[in-house]
Amino acid sequence: MEKTGQKDEIKGVEYRLKSIFGGSVGNLVEWYDWYTYSAFALYFSPAFFPNSNPTAQLLNTAGIFAVGFLMRPIGGWLFGSIADKLGRKRAMTLSVLIMAIGSLIIGLTPGYKRIGIAAPLLLVFARLIQGLSTGGEYGTSATYLSEMATKKHRGFYSSFQYVTLIGGQLLALGIQLILQNWLLTPAQLHSWGWRIPFFIGAVLSFIALYLRRHINETAAFKSKNSKDKKGGIAVLLKYPKEIFTVVGLTLGGTIAFYTFSTYMQKFLVNTVHLSNETSTMLSFISLLVFAIMQPLFGLLSDKIGRKPLLIGFGVLGTLCTYPILTGLAGETNTTIIFLLMIGALIIVSGYTSINAVVKAELFPAEIRALGVGLPYALTVAIFGGTAEYFALWFKNIGHENYFYWYVTGCILISLVLYTTMKDTKHHSKIED
Repeated sequence: MEKTGQKDEIKGVEYRLKSIFGGSVGNLVEWYDWYTYSAFALYFSPAFFPNSNPTAQLLNTAGIFAVGFLMRPIGGWLFGSIADKLGRKRAMTLSVLIMAIGSLIIGLTPGYKRIGIAAPLLLVFARLIQGLSTGGEYGTSATYLSEMATKKHRGFYSSFQYVTLIGGQLLALGIQLILQNWLLTPAQLHSWGWRIPFFIGAVLSFIALYLRRHINETAAFKSKNSKDKKGGIAVLLKYPKEIFTVVGLTLGGTIAFYTFSTYMQKFLVNTVHLSNETSTMLSFISLLVFAIMQPLFGLLSDKIGRKPLLIGFGVLGTLCTYPILTGLAGETNTTIIFLLMIGALIIVSGYTSINAVVKAELFPAEIRALGVGLPYALTVAIFGGTAEYFALWFKNIGHENYFYWYVTGCILISLVLYTTMKDTKHHSKIED
């Protein structure tokens, strides 16, 4: 009997790891495709926007980056509804397929000199498609990973969503480093080399599609009856407190995350005046450390709860954001720059490592994917998607430090919520 129990336990661990790996790999590929746009914007922006001012070019590409976020609430609604009605697996499979299409369009679109205004229009269309896909990815994968995890290790397992999210960015930066340092000249990268990572992303998306077709559906979804699977906006609106919590929880965290991860590479080039190559290398190493930190913070949340980590992020983010960004802007020593970046990412880890599981623990199974995905996507579209644009806009008008206060204020607002909300580790609805 004891050996049988041990075998069952081993099978259960293998089943869970296989499913989490399949879901996580797909998440990594989706976010690689999403972040490739940001990582290579420095190279392809002149092809779509023939303006001699580098900040103006980046401002245009950042604007389209923000436009992609406009589709994320629609993606959160569409794929969240599919996940709650037809299954988490089906929603995740469809989202990664759509991402592949968006990457192919960007990789194949000719530049402004060849097709004129059609070039930036096709770029906008591709980002809208990718925004739809990414908007659906977060809620469904957060729900899937949280439901697949055991109660004792839910913070740890769900932290892999941000490990793979950051991993997607690392993969994009890694390919950029290889192209920059070993394969192509700067002229080749600006001319046509920037298309390579988009083609790689399309291929990886189809691989992820295959993997997701062979993952297991969660027990939480399979245990629901047909009445439970109705879901939809009408059911979601019965949980206004939970919706508000997701919005407040996300506000400061998403601004901080996009500032110190996605935007940081451009900040190092455009404000700190480092070279493209040095900026890419520093971003790559700091994000690698950031990814490693996620499971450690996830484990910590399983020990002490989710709330202490969120409050830690809120307090330190409010106190340290302005000094860190100001210090980076005036620094020339790359070691100090790197340490400041790591310090910021340690602070942000208090949010990123556990935000997915906290949101999933707020909602019952019949509305979980939509409840996690839609309010999150709306908040990210309004604040996360515009962070880079506001940063460049404030710089363009000569008041870059206003952006530092803007990030600080958003984190402070979230801190107020963190201090008043219940600790979802002890009030989780996943067990219901």
